[in-house]
Amino acid sequence: MSDNPLWQALGRHWKWIALRGVAAVIFGVLAIAWPSIALAVLVLVWGAYAFVDGLFTLLAAARMRESGRPIWPLALVGLLGIGAGLVAFFWPALTALGLLMLIAVWALITGVLQIIAAIRLRNSLANEWWLGLSGAVSVLFGILMFANPGAGAVAVVWVIGAYAVFFGVLLIMLALRLRKTSTFNA
Repeated sequence: MSDNPLWQALGRHWKWIALRGVAAVIFGVLAIAWPSIALAVLVLVWGAYAFVDGLFTLLAAARMRESGRPIWPLALVGLLGIGAGLVAFFWPALTALGLLMLIAVWALITGVLQIIAAIRLRNSLANEWWLGLSGAVSVLFGILMFANPGAGAVAVVWVIGAYAVFFGVLLIMLALRLRKTSTFNA
């Protein structure tokens, strides 16, 4: 497994995954700490998070090549995050329901793509289930958002914050696993 070029590339670039996780945890903690923030601020903060997460993911996909090709699920997740962030910046007057649907769609698509990436990496990456689990959490979060669109703004902020913290911790765990393995193989 350590001789696999994809595994080596993931190990060398574990910091990008860790940075995504840290950004998610910071966003989640801020959302939980200040649940009464105005919706416009939440839209902008979430937009900044989605844009930065998308940018980091796109950069990671460009750097982690499999046979000279970017890893397409990661590239799509990156583009989706950048697009979602731009939508939030250009339409900050989104309603609570609009933001909820935007986040739900983003979480569902991102989760499905991460599950696809985990399946593709199952023979190259030990404990790929961290990536798959983070994808499953994203899908579950998206479904819950669609199922209860009438939730109050504070509850939505708390759910978003809890999701971001949990998602971020899972990505950090994956990054630490990659770092540990790449250190032993160096």
